Amino acid sequence: MAFSSKHRSDVLQTMSEKQYDLLIIGGGITGSGIALDAVSRGMTVALVEMQDFAAGTSSRSTKLVHGGLRYLKQFEVKLVAEVGRERAIVYENGPHVTTPEWMLLPIYRGGTFGKWSTSVGLWLYDRLAGVKQSERRTMLDARQTLEKEPLLKRDGLLGGGYYVEYRTDDARLTIEVIKKAVELGADAVNYVKAEQFLYDERGRAIGARCRDLIGGRVYDIRAKKVVNAAGPWVDALRDKDGSKTGKRLRLTKGVHIVIDQKRFPLKQAVYFDTPDGRMVFAIPRDGKTYVGTTDTFYDDDPAHPAMTEEDRDYLLQAIHYMFPSVGVTADDVESSWAGVRPLIYEEGKNPSEISRKDEIWTSPSGLITIAGGKLTGYRKMAETVVDLVAKQLEKEERKTFRPCQTKQLPISGGDVGGSHRLPAFIAEKAEEAVRYGLTKEAGARLARQYGTNVDRLFALSQQYDRSSGLTRETFIRLVYAMEEEMAAKPVDYFIRRTGALLFDIDSVWREKEAVVAFMARYLGWTGEERDVYEKELDKELRRAVLAEEGAK
Repeated sequence: MAFSSKHRSDVLQTMSEKQYDLLIIGGGITGSGIALDAVSRGMTVALVEMQDFAAGTSSRSTKLVHGGLRYLKQFEVKLVAEVGRERAIVYENGPHVTTPEWMLLPIYRGGTFGKWSTSVGLWLYDRLAGVKQSERRTMLDARQTLEKEPLLKRDGLLGGGYYVEYRTDDARLTIEVIKKAVELGADAVNYVKAEQFLYDERGRAIGARCRDLIGGRVYDIRAKKVVNAAGPWVDALRDKDGSKTGKRLRLTKGVHIVIDQKRFPLKQAVYFDTPDGRMVFAIPRDGKTYVGTTDTFYDDDPAHPAMTEEDRDYLLQAIHYMFPSVGVTADDVESSWAGVRPLIYEEGKNPSEISRKDEIWTSPSGLITIAGGKLTGYRKMAETVVDLVAKQLEKEERKTFRPCQTKQLPISGGDVGGSHRLPAFIAEKAEEAVRYGLTKEAGARLARQYGTNVDRLFALSQQYDRSSGLTRETFIRLVYAMEEEMAAKPVDYFIRRTGALLFDIDSVWREKEAVVAFMARYLGWTGEERDVYEKELDKELRRAVLAEEGAK
């Protein structure tokens, strides 16, 4: 069924008329990964997401599919080995949304990392993570370290470790995973809230009563198995099921700030110590430098975490400490994002010490809950959950399913012939774009962001309407987002489909009026709906600069 925001209510109607093998609640990377794994094995799958896909933690991370170097400090060797191997799979299955990024770890006298321990740690990391020869760590002296990044503090610098991480667009990774699941037959809808569970006469969970938060209607969606993959809302759903006992979540907040490279001309991604012993990333991306993350306990609304003055100042101090010649101020912060991490509570531990491991719990009603975990490990987490579901269905229904298929299954847009083919693919598409009235630069940009789906965007160029007030590139991105990525609101487009609100906020101010007007016509909004969505976008724009609550 089409993954179009125009057809949301049709999809919901169909979902209410079926019985599925599996209903997943939560459309972040975890739920999307489970949907893809399950449908690729032959299960019938439904997924509902209360906000937009990836709107929670899955669009608010440090945007790294990383191998978990920090976990070596906590001696979580098995975790490092697993996530290290997984990141290579994530990269090969979607090279258009993930890219290798060399990372510099500067070593200072009296710092957290010594020269010998860093060398051994990175060597071990490479071996555990199965890093290929060309991407294995090298150790640098102080002069070589400064050559890589001249802005670094010189005082006490002993050298550095140089190793590979993987940078990603976390929201687009999630969208491409859910699109692939839909392509294979899953039914998925955003802005649908599971309000209560449905049970059979034995008290087994057999679905959920769901409210369409856009259309207002209520639908019962039935399934043989129900998975709670709601991230920060996992415990709220366990509450509805009457099964919130034993372990529970502890939310922590992470904030990132974005500064133009003209003000912070970072050449090289850096992972560095802060004065309080925490570690922070500074990463160049698309003409900007972003810095994060903070790590503080969070007890407010998980739907709207935001940067406060305190968060912003902490990160600015970290920049001043490690890059003393960069005189950035609060006025240089163009944008920010804040996310909450749903960690499994551990008594007496501070936020950065709590394990990022995932756990699976099954309640007396049969509700399966997955909690914790990391972006990098999403595919493996999904495999574990679907193995459990398959085992139960095989026992109860005498059904058999294929084993896990996702290890070598390209996600939507990812089938470019392997990561080594991506540069040639982008170059080909840059040339081709000219035939569709686009520049080569725009063609390369689109191919890099959409992978093999770029052909669909090129085709949409033929429908370009100059009177829309949109540029040709914005027009095709926007129509594609609505027709094939279920973007239902302006915030979906500007934050999660394009990342513009984070990394090109000026373009959002410039284009927002035309985008809102076009979406209103295309999706047939009432005047009231348009007003609500416009205000929502304005609120997100203000929040990106500084939180409205508690920041004055």
